[in-house]
Amino acid sequence: MSWMHRLYETYNNCQSMVGTIEDDRKVPLLPICHTTQKAQIEIVIDREGNFLRVRIVPKEQARTIIPCTEASGGRTSGEAPHPLCDKLQYVAADYNKYGGEKESYFKKYQSELKKWCEESDFKHPKAIAVFKYISKEKVIKDLMNNKILITGSDGRLIEKTKIKSEDIPEIFQLLNDQSEAFIRWEIEISGKVCSKAWEDVTLWDCWAKYYSSIKKDKALCYITGKEEIFADQHPAKLRNDGDKAKLISSNDTSGFTFRGRFTEVNQACVVSYDVTQKAHSVLRWLIGRQGYRNGDQAIVAWAVSGAQIPKPVDDAFTILGEENLTSDDPAGVFTSQQLALKLKMKIAGYKSVLGGTTGIVVMGLDSATPGRMAITYYRELTGSDFLERLDRWHGSCAWMHDYRFIEEAQEKKVKRKYLRFVGAPAPKDIAEAAYGVKADDKLKKATIERILPCIIDGRQIPRDIVESVVRRASNRMGLENWEWNKVLSIACALYRKLKEKEGYSMALEEGRKTRDYLYGRLLALADSLERWALSKAGEDRQTNAARLMQRFSEYPYSTWKIIELSLAPYKARLGAQSQKRQGIITQVTAMFEHDDYTSDKRLSGEFLLGYHCQREALKPKDENNTNESESVTIETE
Repeated sequence: MSWMHRLYETYNNCQSMVGTIEDDRKVPLLPICHTTQKAQIEIVIDREGNFLRVRIVPKEQARTIIPCTEASGGRTSGEAPHPLCDKLQYVAADYNKYGGEKESYFKKYQSELKKWCEESDFKHPKAIAVFKYISKEKVIKDLMNNKILITGSDGRLIEKTKIKSEDIPEIFQLLNDQSEAFIRWEIEISGKVCSKAWEDVTLWDCWAKYYSSIKKDKALCYITGKEEIFADQHPAKLRNDGDKAKLISSNDTSGFTFRGRFTEVNQACVVSYDVTQKAHSVLRWLIGRQGYRNGDQAIVAWAVSGAQIPKPVDDAFTILGEENLTSDDPAGVFTSQQLALKLKMKIAGYKSVLGGTTGIVVMGLDSATPGRMAITYYRELTGSDFLERLDRWHGSCAWMHDYRFIEEAQEKKVKRKYLRFVGAPAPKDIAEAAYGVKADDKLKKATIERILPCIIDGRQIPRDIVESVVRRASNRMGLENWEWNKVLSIACALYRKLKEKEGYSMALEEGRKTRDYLYGRLLALADSLERWALSKAGEDRQTNAARLMQRFSEYPYSTWKIIELSLAPYKARLGAQSQKRQGIITQVTAMFEHDDYTSDKRLSGEFLLGYHCQREALKPKDENNTNESESVTIETE
């Protein structure tokens, strides 16, 4: 279980980040014995438990750090209240009186809070104030009197369906059922700087010490090798707030989790409470902060020291960032060599910060069922190895891409500005290029899992994935123009990676005489010549070369004769202007071996490299992208 030990180390190295909410959309690094919930109502009381005021919590401020027990942290339903902040059915004694339909767990909540506040050496004045207030048994009544909860003519909580659509109360903008509201507390105590219970470090510390003090049973922890208080249950919510899947689950005494192997739960797996809390908390934090998520799949890489590292599933566009994709050149154009050098320098910058021996962990998680999660990929590397493999991947699988964009707001429209970058495509983009944007999520996840070892372990790219992308790139008429350009550049990158020993260049290799490469050049020349003639005539339609591209890939010689004959009227329209391009076609044709030129054998993905390189070489120097900027209309209130 080295993965848990690495996570435990990482938590200890990132103590300064505990409790810091950098972004409400991301999970903070939690103190032990705590979890997060989205609160809808904030009640303010004084030290004596007297009600002061209440407000609805805006969505962007809803994330709340709350104390929890092992049972409440992993509950799906039932009598397992959180110690301080919870839903109305737990904190309100008058829940059923005013129409709450679920079973009330107030007595259990009150009993557990009383033990902390009256029977413990780790009591806290804020927890005592909350206990005094809820013991008055008028939580819902106060909320109704302050128009936070809405009642009908019978004095009971009303359903959303009975509210007129033009006059929806604020609580129903957050919840469909107001009786499901989650309550958090603010306690105003004179002389205390922090009144918010969810931000009070002293409250966190008191609860952690109290909860640890009531756990008595000890066992040998598999992680630390010491006799410590062991965990009965392990945290969930690793990938998102609603995630119930667990990495460790060995407490099923009624099912078949460990029957036939052990007689007691702690014989199956023993991890101390402190270790499991810290390890799961930091994993959740890392996934939210720097992980990749696709449904149930999550991939995260981190430095045990807590230092920032590039994500292995990112492309060069994301690693470099927008500021590094802007050229100092007046024309605003980068050469592929300049961009590749910028990427190398960026990775080298990470290396100088990390050092050579810093531990790096790469972990993939997925779940087949809602309750169980598995580690699908796990590697431990040194910082130097990780960055070298990342650099090798982006070097050997590099190509010129222009499908990434940034959005610039312009009045009622958003303009997409496409930026060119050089590097390896992201695994997600590879999966979509191979099987389409609308491909099954399971297929996409499986593809990403197969590509990850190619990046981290240096394995060869799977041939079937490359062939699938090449086939889709050859079917130009079956894709929209923007998607075809994306698939084409990714196909070139993957084929270059697959045939790494061939040493293909991203620039046009005029001396390369291989059959497939030359046929790709011819197709690009014919496409360019016809498009030039159509543009001069003001026509906007696909060229014959574009329409016949798939057939050309399967029967190049016979299809080329059709394409070449169809060029005659366009040559005539352009006149002497096309002489240079015609001369290049003649020159390329002369480079074929006789048998190669007349063969109708199917073309490999190499023809796409020849096509793309020749097309780039024919572009005017001031034309940076194949994809044009486009404006998208957005709605404004």
